[in-house]
Amino acid sequence: MGNIMEIDRFDRQILQLLQQDGRISNQDLADRIGLSPSPCLRRVKALEESGLIIGYRVMLSAKALGLSLMALVHISMDRHTPERFANFETKVGKLPAVLECLLITGQAADYQLKVVVRDMDDYQDFLLNKVTRIEGVTGVHSSFVLRRVVDRTALPVEDPQPSARIKAGKKRANSGS
Repeated sequence: MGNIMEIDRFDRQILQLLQQDGRISNQDLADRIGLSPSPCLRRVKALEESGLIIGYRVMLSAKALGLSLMALVHISMDRHTPERFANFETKVGKLPAVLECLLITGQAADYQLKVVVRDMDDYQDFLLNKVTRIEGVTGVHSSFVLRRVVDRTALPVEDPQPSARIKAGKKRANSGS
């Protein structure tokens, strides 16, 4: 299952707050979670070093950049070989309009792309002159986003077993008497 880092309530609070505001100062972060600045900074550094925090990013407004058309594009491949998939993934990874590329199952398609472009003309150029020219692409099905209903980047960091931890905490409190 891989290495899952044990995190406590302070770590969870740090992760939640940093996902909401990656520019929060260490002092404000410490104040919000009830720690002094030094232990708070040590925890942030430990979360970074563990690989749990993998980076900090700025989120831009697609609309302000003139990118008003978002499409979900299902791609079918002619052969399911590692070489064919690797070639497709390398080529599509170089296309700036592709925000996400997911290898999927359960559909007639092999990949789902999340694409953002200026308009339908830009999308037509993207599709006809870039995607369909990648070797092995045999089918494309596009759906256009009318409205984003849920649009978040924050991952859930709640305690996965809160009742088990509460019970363990109560046991420890009672066993000391």
